[in-house]
Amino acid sequence: MIEQTVDIPTKDGKTTTFIVHPERDGPHPIVLFFMDAPAIREELRDMARRIAAAGHYVMLPNLYYRRGVMELADLPPLPEAEARARMFDLMGSINIPMVMDDADALLDFADRDPAASPGPAGAIGYCMSGQYAINAAARHPERIACAASLYGVQLVTDRPDSPHLAAQKTPAELYFACAEHDTYAPLEMVEALDASLKSAGANAEVEVYPGVHHGFAFPQRAVYDKPAAERHWERLFSLFRRNLG
Repeated sequence: MIEQTVDIPTKDGKTTTFIVHPERDGPHPIVLFFMDAPAIREELRDMARRIAAAGHYVMLPNLYYRRGVMELADLPPLPEAEARARMFDLMGSINIPMVMDDADALLDFADRDPAASPGPAGAIGYCMSGQYAINAAARHPERIACAASLYGVQLVTDRPDSPHLAAQKTPAELYFACAEHDTYAPLEMVEALDASLKSAGANAEVEVYPGVHHGFAFPQRAVYDKPAAERHWERLFSLFRRNLG
Protein backbone atom coordinates (compact mmCIF):
# COMPACT_ATOMS: atom_id res chain seq x y z
CA MET A 1 0.00 0.00 0.00
CA ILE A 2 1.09 3.55 -0.74
CA GLU A 3 0.34 6.19 1.91
CA GLN A 4 1.00 9.90 1.88
CA THR A 5 -0.18 12.96 3.76
CA VAL A 6 -0.31 16.07 1.61
CA ASP A 7 -1.51 19.66 1.93
CA ILE A 8 -4.03 20.23 -0.86
CA PRO A 9 -4.71 23.88 -1.79
CA THR A 10 -8.34 25.02 -1.45
CA LYS A 11 -10.19 28.32 -1.74
CA ASP A 12 -9.67 28.88 1.98
CA GLY A 13 -6.16 27.56 2.53
CA LYS A 14 -4.84 24.02 2.52
CA THR A 15 -6.45 20.83 3.78
CA THR A 16 -4.06 18.20 5.09
CA THR A 17 -5.26 15.00 3.44
CA PHE A 18 -4.38 11.38 4.09
CA ILE A 19 -4.22 9.48 0.80
CA VAL A 20 -3.88 5.70 0.55
CA HIS A 21 -4.10 3.34 -2.41
CA PRO A 22 -2.74 -0.03 -3.56
CA GLU A 23 0.80 -0.16 -4.87
CA ARG A 24 -0.09 -2.19 -7.95
CA ASP A 25 -2.72 -2.49 -10.69
CA GLY A 26 -3.58 1.19 -10.83
CA PRO A 27 -4.97 3.63 -11.54
CA HIS A 28 -7.62 3.18 -8.84
CA PRO A 29 -11.10 4.71 -8.48
CA ILE A 30 -11.26 7.68 -6.15
CA VAL A 31 -13.23 7.49 -2.91
CA LEU A 32 -13.68 10.73 -0.98
CA PHE A 33 -13.89 9.86 2.72
CA PHE A 34 -15.29 12.70 4.82
CA MET A 35 -14.47 12.56 8.53
CA ASP A 36 -16.92 12.63 11.42
CA ALA A 37 -17.05 15.29 14.13
CA PRO A 38 -14.15 13.96 16.29
CA ALA A 39 -11.79 14.72 13.38
CA ILE A 40 -8.86 12.91 11.83
CA ARG A 41 -7.40 10.08 13.89
CA GLU A 42 -5.81 6.68 13.40
CA GLU A 43 -9.21 4.98 13.64
CA LEU A 44 -10.27 6.77 10.44
CA ARG A 45 -6.94 6.18 8.73
CA ASP A 46 -7.35 2.46 9.41
CA MET A 47 -10.82 2.56 7.83
CA ALA A 48 -9.36 4.36 4.82
CA ARG A 49 -6.74 1.63 4.54
CA ARG A 50 -9.45 -1.04 4.51
CA ILE A 51 -11.24 0.72 1.65
CA ALA A 52 -7.99 1.20 -0.24
CA ALA A 53 -7.08 -2.47 0.16
CA ALA A 54 -10.17 -3.28 -1.89
CA GLY A 55 -8.66 -1.38 -4.82
CA HIS A 56 -9.44 2.30 -4.26
CA TYR A 57 -7.63 5.63 -4.11
CA VAL A 58 -8.92 6.98 -0.80
CA MET A 59 -8.73 10.64 0.21
CA LEU A 60 -9.39 11.53 3.87
CA PRO A 61 -9.23 15.34 4.20
CA ASN A 62 -9.04 17.35 7.39
CA LEU A 63 -12.19 19.49 7.33
CA TYR A 64 -11.18 21.65 10.31
CA TYR A 65 -8.15 23.22 8.64
CA ARG A 66 -9.85 26.63 8.54
CA ARG A 67 -9.63 26.67 12.33
CA GLY A 68 -6.06 25.39 12.36
CA VAL A 69 -7.08 22.09 13.96
CA MET A 70 -5.88 18.70 12.74
CA GLU A 71 -6.40 16.08 15.45
CA LEU A 72 -8.41 16.73 18.60
CA ALA A 73 -5.96 14.61 20.56
CA ASP A 74 -3.31 17.28 19.89
CA LEU A 75 -5.38 20.03 21.51
CA PRO A 76 -5.00 20.96 25.20
CA PRO A 77 -7.02 18.55 27.34
CA LEU A 78 -10.32 19.79 28.72
CA PRO A 79 -12.96 18.35 31.05
CA GLU A 80 -15.35 16.10 29.15
CA ALA A 81 -18.19 18.62 28.86
CA GLU A 82 -15.87 21.37 27.64
CA ALA A 83 -14.13 19.05 25.17
CA ARG A 84 -17.50 18.04 23.77
CA ALA A 85 -18.52 21.70 23.43
CA ARG A 86 -15.26 22.41 21.60
CA MET A 87 -15.95 19.57 19.20
CA PHE A 88 -19.45 20.84 18.47
CA ASP A 89 -18.04 24.33 17.92
CA LEU A 90 -15.63 22.94 15.33
CA MET A 91 -18.42 20.97 13.69
CA GLY A 92 -20.46 24.17 13.44
CA SER A 93 -17.57 26.05 11.84
CA ILE A 94 -18.04 24.27 8.49
CA ASN A 95 -21.00 23.80 6.20
CA ILE A 96 -21.98 22.17 2.94
CA PRO A 97 -20.77 24.97 0.60
CA MET A 98 -17.37 25.03 2.30
CA VAL A 99 -16.92 21.27 2.09
CA MET A 100 -18.09 21.22 -1.53
CA ASP A 101 -15.29 23.68 -2.34
CA ASP A 102 -12.94 21.25 -0.61
CA ALA A 103 -14.34 18.36 -2.66
CA ASP A 104 -13.62 20.30 -5.84
CA ALA A 105 -10.02 20.77 -4.73
CA LEU A 106 -9.63 17.10 -3.81
CA LEU A 107 -10.86 15.91 -7.20
CA ASP A 108 -8.65 18.45 -8.97
CA PHE A 109 -5.62 17.16 -7.06
CA ALA A 110 -6.48 13.52 -7.74
CA ASP A 111 -6.94 14.20 -11.44
CA ARG A 112 -3.27 15.17 -11.58
CA ASP A 113 -2.13 11.97 -9.82
CA PRO A 114 -1.55 9.04 -12.20
CA ALA A 115 -2.41 6.65 -9.37
CA ALA A 116 -6.02 7.90 -9.36
CA SER A 117 -8.47 6.82 -12.02
CA PRO A 118 -10.12 9.56 -14.10
CA GLY A 119 -13.29 7.47 -14.18
CA PRO A 120 -16.24 7.15 -11.78
CA ALA A 121 -15.60 8.14 -8.16
CA GLY A 122 -17.35 7.53 -4.86
CA ALA A 123 -17.96 9.48 -1.66
CA ILE A 124 -18.73 8.44 1.90
CA GLY A 125 -19.37 10.35 5.09
CA TYR A 126 -20.03 9.40 8.70
CA CYS A 127 -22.07 11.37 11.22
CA MET A 128 -21.81 15.09 10.37
CA SER A 129 -20.40 14.23 6.94
CA GLY A 130 -23.13 12.02 5.54
CA GLN A 131 -24.68 15.21 4.18
CA TYR A 132 -21.35 16.12 2.56
CA ALA A 133 -21.05 12.81 0.71
CA ILE A 134 -24.57 13.11 -0.70
CA ASN A 135 -24.05 16.73 -1.72
CA ALA A 136 -20.75 15.83 -3.39
CA ALA A 137 -22.68 13.43 -5.61
CA ALA A 138 -25.16 16.19 -6.45
CA ARG A 139 -22.36 18.68 -7.17
CA HIS A 140 -20.51 16.27 -9.47
CA PRO A 141 -23.23 14.14 -11.11
CA GLU A 142 -20.96 13.43 -14.06
CA ARG A 143 -18.17 12.09 -11.86
CA ILE A 144 -19.39 10.70 -8.54
CA ALA A 145 -21.23 7.49 -9.34
CA CYS A 146 -22.08 6.45 -5.78
CA ALA A 147 -22.20 7.93 -2.30
CA ALA A 148 -23.02 6.71 1.19
CA SER A 149 -24.19 8.43 4.35
CA LEU A 150 -23.40 6.36 7.44
CA TYR A 151 -25.54 7.38 10.42
CA GLY A 152 -25.60 10.84 8.89
CA VAL A 153 -27.23 13.78 10.61
CA GLN A 154 -29.44 16.59 9.29
CA LEU A 155 -30.86 14.24 6.68
CA VAL A 156 -34.03 16.30 6.23
CA THR A 157 -33.84 20.05 6.75
CA ASP A 158 -35.47 23.15 5.29
CA ARG A 159 -32.30 24.15 3.45
CA PRO A 160 -32.00 23.77 -0.35
CA ASP A 161 -28.95 21.53 0.09
CA SER A 162 -30.67 19.16 2.52
CA PRO A 163 -29.61 15.56 1.75
CA HIS A 164 -33.18 14.55 0.96
CA LEU A 165 -33.18 17.18 -1.81
CA ALA A 166 -29.56 16.77 -2.94
CA ALA A 167 -30.24 13.06 -3.46
CA GLN A 168 -32.78 13.98 -6.12
CA LYS A 169 -30.21 15.94 -8.15
CA THR A 170 -27.87 13.11 -9.05
CA PRO A 171 -28.11 9.80 -10.94
CA ALA A 172 -25.55 8.33 -8.52
CA GLU A 173 -26.50 5.28 -6.49
CA LEU A 174 -26.93 6.42 -2.90
CA TYR A 175 -26.95 4.45 0.33
CA PHE A 176 -28.09 5.68 3.74
CA ALA A 177 -27.21 3.49 6.74
CA CYS A 178 -29.14 4.61 9.83
CA ALA A 179 -29.01 3.43 13.42
CA GLU A 180 -32.26 2.47 15.09
CA HIS A 181 -31.23 4.45 18.17
CA ASP A 182 -29.88 7.84 17.12
CA THR A 183 -30.75 11.10 18.83
CA TYR A 184 -29.04 13.00 16.00
CA ALA A 185 -31.16 11.30 13.31
CA PRO A 186 -34.29 9.90 14.96
CA LEU A 187 -36.45 7.36 13.17
CA GLU A 188 -39.00 10.04 12.32
CA MET A 189 -36.35 11.82 10.26
CA VAL A 190 -35.19 8.58 8.67
CA GLU A 191 -38.76 7.71 7.70
CA ALA A 192 -39.26 11.19 6.20
CA LEU A 193 -36.04 10.77 4.22
CA ASP A 194 -37.09 7.37 2.91
CA ALA A 195 -40.53 8.61 1.90
CA SER A 196 -39.09 11.63 0.12
CA LEU A 197 -36.55 9.59 -1.84
CA LYS A 198 -39.10 7.00 -2.89
CA SER A 199 -41.58 9.68 -3.94
CA ALA A 200 -38.93 11.35 -6.09
CA GLY A 201 -37.73 8.08 -7.60
CA ALA A 202 -34.18 8.68 -6.41
CA ASN A 203 -31.60 5.95 -6.97
CA ALA A 204 -31.24 5.45 -3.24
CA GLU A 205 -31.64 2.94 -0.42
CA VAL A 206 -32.32 3.77 3.22
CA GLU A 207 -31.50 0.94 5.62
CA VAL A 208 -32.14 0.98 9.35
CA TYR A 209 -29.73 -1.13 11.40
CA PRO A 210 -31.81 -2.61 14.23
CA GLY A 211 -30.71 -2.46 17.83
CA VAL A 212 -27.62 -0.29 17.29
CA HIS A 213 -26.67 3.26 18.18
CA HIS A 214 -25.11 6.25 16.42
CA GLY A 215 -21.42 5.47 15.81
CA PHE A 216 -21.82 1.69 15.59
CA ALA A 217 -19.18 1.27 12.87
CA PHE A 218 -16.28 2.86 14.76
CA PRO A 219 -14.16 0.21 16.51
CA GLN A 220 -13.00 2.62 19.22
CA ARG A 221 -16.49 3.66 20.29
CA ALA A 222 -18.32 2.11 23.23
CA VAL A 223 -21.34 1.67 20.93
CA TYR A 224 -19.33 -0.35 18.39
CA ASP A 225 -21.35 -3.28 17.10
CA LYS A 226 -19.21 -5.69 15.10
CA PRO A 227 -22.01 -7.49 13.19
CA ALA A 228 -23.55 -4.16 12.16
CA ALA A 229 -20.14 -2.71 11.32
CA GLU A 230 -19.31 -5.66 9.09
CA ARG A 231 -22.71 -5.36 7.42
CA HIS A 232 -21.97 -1.72 6.62
CA TRP A 233 -18.64 -2.76 5.06
CA GLU A 234 -20.42 -5.35 2.95
CA ARG A 235 -22.91 -2.72 1.79
CA LEU A 236 -20.16 -0.22 0.98
CA PHE A 237 -18.00 -2.64 -0.98
CA SER A 238 -21.01 -3.89 -2.93
CA LEU A 239 -21.88 -0.29 -3.74
CA PHE A 240 -18.34 0.34 -4.96
CA ARG A 241 -18.24 -2.85 -7.05
CA ARG A 242 -21.46 -1.94 -8.81
CA ASN A 243 -20.41 1.60 -9.61
CA LEU A 244 -16.64 1.90 -9.59
CA GLY A 245 -15.65 -1.40 -11.15
